[in-house]
Amino acid sequence: MTTVSSAPLQNGSSPRSDRPVLLAHSYFLRHDPKQVEKMKPYPPLGTLLAAAALRGRGFDVQLFDAMLAEGVEDFVRALDRVRPALVGIFEDNFNFLTKMCTVRTRDAAQEMIRAAKERGALVAVNGSDATDRPGLYLSAGADAVIAGEVEETAMELFEAWSAQGPDGIAGIAGLVLPARPGAPSLSAHQSEPHRTRVRPVMHDLNGRPFPAWDLVDVGRYRHAWKGAHGRFSWNVVTSRGCPYGCNWCAKPVFGRRYTQRSPEDVALELQRLKREVAPDHLWFADDIFGLTPAWIERFAQEVERLDAVTPFLMQSRANLMTERATAALRAAGCEEVWLGVESGSQSILDAMDKGTVVDEIRSATRNLRAQGIRSGWFLQLGFLGEQWEDILLTRDLVRKERPDDVGVSVSYPLPGTKFFEMVQDELGQHTNWMDSDELAMLFRGTYDTSFYRRVRELLHAEVRGPRPLDQAARRELERRWQELGRLEHQHRSVRPDHPDAVRGRSEVG
Repeated sequence: MTTVSSAPLQNGSSPRSDRPVLLAHSYFLRHDPKQVEKMKPYPPLGTLLAAAALRGRGFDVQLFDAMLAEGVEDFVRALDRVRPALVGIFEDNFNFLTKMCTVRTRDAAQEMIRAAKERGALVAVNGSDATDRPGLYLSAGADAVIAGEVEETAMELFEAWSAQGPDGIAGIAGLVLPARPGAPSLSAHQSEPHRTRVRPVMHDLNGRPFPAWDLVDVGRYRHAWKGAHGRFSWNVVTSRGCPYGCNWCAKPVFGRRYTQRSPEDVALELQRLKREVAPDHLWFADDIFGLTPAWIERFAQEVERLDAVTPFLMQSRANLMTERATAALRAAGCEEVWLGVESGSQSILDAMDKGTVVDEIRSATRNLRAQGIRSGWFLQLGFLGEQWEDILLTRDLVRKERPDDVGVSVSYPLPGTKFFEMVQDELGQHTNWMDSDELAMLFRGTYDTSFYRRVRELLHAEVRGPRPLDQAARRELERRWQELGRLEHQHRSVRPDHPDAVRGRSEVG
């Protein structure tokens, strides 16, 4: 089934041409078995914000939503039906899966570029991977890569293309364009792309058009959510960026800044969402929602005043979950908070430049529990220098503090990070996972991939399933930890001359 939607232009504007703009993204849920099993699809929020911005400039925008589509063949059928002059393949930059860019997502984007070019469209691409590796998308045929935030650059670019065709865009800030004649060569087959001047970040997010929800097949999302979970969730974003400096976290689109909408502006969006989409639940897709207790308190007051309180899930950091902040979250309707815990070992947190103290993790989890808010922990295995005793510290912290759930991954080298630079020489051709469940070590860490997969299973077993564990289940889980501890030296992959290789191993406590 092809997923293409359109809607009338805003404010009665006249279309800029007799051929509409087609916006799309390349994240197909069906390409990711783990996410299919979870069945928690969200519409492409970043793409919808770009659609709203373009419609505000008078463009007739249609959307191909890959999330619940079958495959690229659906996009090809959309191209043939819509016949767009301009195509934007704009990833949802608020979806963490687009930041890691699985191989299947990248391959789909390149196929979509080629299909649009074969039909004579001008094609622009935006997303974390395109910002990091624009040459891959330009070589597939894209006419321009929009680096960083998409809305302002897309409006300028599409207006120029509508007026002048493919020429005259070199003066637009925020673009990466095909190489100019005589440009330095990157290889025998590729020249250095041309970058225009950097576009300043957007500093005022208030009063901007809300996402173009009317372009989404809300009924399909509602059916998917209701069938899998019994209630319907929707995504919202209140800020852009993150001010913290974890050395493994990439920020190719929004950078290390924190730009926040006012609580009043967000509450108005929730009021309108309640009327037009009617979700039962919300996911705030911010890297960090709220940041300060004062903002959260004002937000709680506004959503109550507008009768817009909706249960929600959000992400934050342990050091921010104070008693005051968690009380405000409860008043605002928060049901669940996911914390970037990463490790129970202080030495690993310090190596990550995480800026978190283990005791803050304990306090945050207890503060959330005291307010009746579920806590989820993101845990990261395999960071440089991590040893068996560090893994055990993580396990013990999970056992002691009993988060309601954990998400476990291994360190993933992303371009533009200090961590990527540290392991770059050990990366082979396989630099991205095929899908989000691969959990493969892309560099040479302390242990091999199979070891970390077993640790992930055990950490999940610590929190999932019946609670509390009966004695037999606890003994069996302990036995599995003991067995892994006896085998851990067989899974070591670190170089013999590496300083970490001489650190002693301890038995499971």
